[in-house]
Amino acid sequence: MGSFVTLAIVFLLVVVLFLSVVIVQQGTVAVITVFGKYQRVMTPGLNFKIPFIEYIFRRISIQNQSVELDFQAITFDQANVRFKAMLVYAVLDQSEESIKNVAFKFINQQSLMQALIRTIEGSIRSYVATKRQAEILSLRSEIVLHVKEQLDEMLIGWGYHLIDLQLNDIAFDEAIMRSMAQVVASNNLKAAAENEGQALLITKTKAAEAEGNAIKIAAEAERLAAQLRGQGIALFREEVTKGMALAVKEMKEQEMDASLVVFSMWTEAIRYFAEKGQGNVIFLDGSNEGLQKTMQQLMAMTQMNGVEPGGKK
Repeated sequence: MGSFVTLAIVFLLVVVLFLSVVIVQQGTVAVITVFGKYQRVMTPGLNFKIPFIEYIFRRISIQNQSVELDFQAITFDQANVRFKAMLVYAVLDQSEESIKNVAFKFINQQSLMQALIRTIEGSIRSYVATKRQAEILSLRSEIVLHVKEQLDEMLIGWGYHLIDLQLNDIAFDEAIMRSMAQVVASNNLKAAAENEGQALLITKTKAAEAEGNAIKIAAEAERLAAQLRGQGIALFREEVTKGMALAVKEMKEQEMDASLVVFSMWTEAIRYFAEKGQGNVIFLDGSNEGLQKTMQQLMAMTQMNGVEPGGKK
C-alpha cells in the first residue's frame, strides 16, 4: 500500500512538472491568463506555468504576415476596375499593450483578416469612386498612400502595423481594355504621322536650302566667269589695238598705205572662218562693192578703237 502511494505521488509530480513546462517557438509569444483574465506574456524559449491555474490563451506570431486581395471597384465614370493586391503586416511590437490588443481585440485570426481585408477594399473603393477610368492606371502610388493614411492609426489600435501594400494588377473590363488599346494605337499613329511630317518638313527645308545655296554658288561662279570673260575680251581688244597701232606705225615708217592692215585683218578673218567653220556655210560678199563696204566697216571699227587710217592715234 505504501509503495502504491509513493508511485502515485511520483506520477503526480511528473504530470505536474510536465504541465508546468511551456516551450515557446522563436517568432511567437504566448499569452497567459488566470481564470480567464490576462496574466502575462511568455517569450520564446523555455517557460513555466502553474498547472490547472495558468492557461495559454493564444500563441501569437510576431513575424511578418501576408495576405492576397482580389476585388473590384467602380470609377466615377462607372467603369469596373479589378484590383489584385498583396498586404504585408506584422505585430506592432512585443510590448505588453500591443500583445494584449492582438490577443483580445478579435475573437480569432479569421475575424481579424475579414476586418482588415474589408477595410482595405472599402478604402480603395471610396478613393477610386472619385476618379475617372483614364486616371486610375497612373494613380497606383496615390492609392497606396491613401490606404496607408486611413489604416495606420486603426491598425495600431489592433496591435498591428502595415508594412507594405502592393497593387500587383489593375485591370478593366475587356471592352474597356479594347477601347484603351485603340486609343493608344491611334495616339501612336498620330504621333508617328506628326513625326513623319516633321521629318519630311525638315528634309524639304534642307533640300530647299541646299538648292538655294547651289543656285547662289552657281550664280556667283557665273558672275565671276562672266567678269573674267569680259576682262579677257577687253584685254584681247586692247592687245589687238596695240598690235594694229604698231603695224600702222611701221607701215607709215615704210611709207605704205595703212589700209593694208585692214585688208589683212579681213583676209585673216576669212581664213579663220575656213579653219573653224566645221563645214558650215558662211556667205561673204566678194564683189568689188561688197569688198569696199566691208573695208569701210573695218576702217570704222579701227577708228572706234583709236587708230586713224593714216596711222595716228
